[in-house]
Amino acid sequence: MKKQSPSMDAWLKEAKADPVAAKVGMFLVHNGVVRETAKAKVRNGEDVADIKGMEFSYDEQKVADAVAEAYKLEGIYYIKTWLNEGTLEIGDDIMYVLIGGDIRPHVVDALQFLVGKIKNECVVENELR
Repeated sequence: MKKQSPSMDAWLKEAKADPVAAKVGMFLVHNGVVRETAKAKVRNGEDVADIKGMEFSYDEQKVADAVAEAYKLEGIYYIKTWLNEGTLEIGDDIMYVLIGGDIRPHVVDALQFLVGKIKNECVVENELR
């Protein structure tokens, strides 16, 4: 069953109230959304039909392990994740990832690392046609 998406205003308020907030000079948010174009078409240029939605699930422990690994990256002080689940429709939120760190290059790199790790190692996405 798909979940209610979180409020980014609430997340940022919470993050800025955290004891580590004084070390953070930048927050970045990733919001993955279900699109109609199939992954094979976007990534590989394959001629495939559009999708109607997706079945989405994730391994909570693998996500927690990925977050722990991202915290080891230089300059990263705050991370929060939310992943949806179930049958998702076009436009539904798949995931949110919030990362706070000292400087832009560290935060950009950490966001790229963590979202990539989650997408490649922690989730199962089955496109529906």
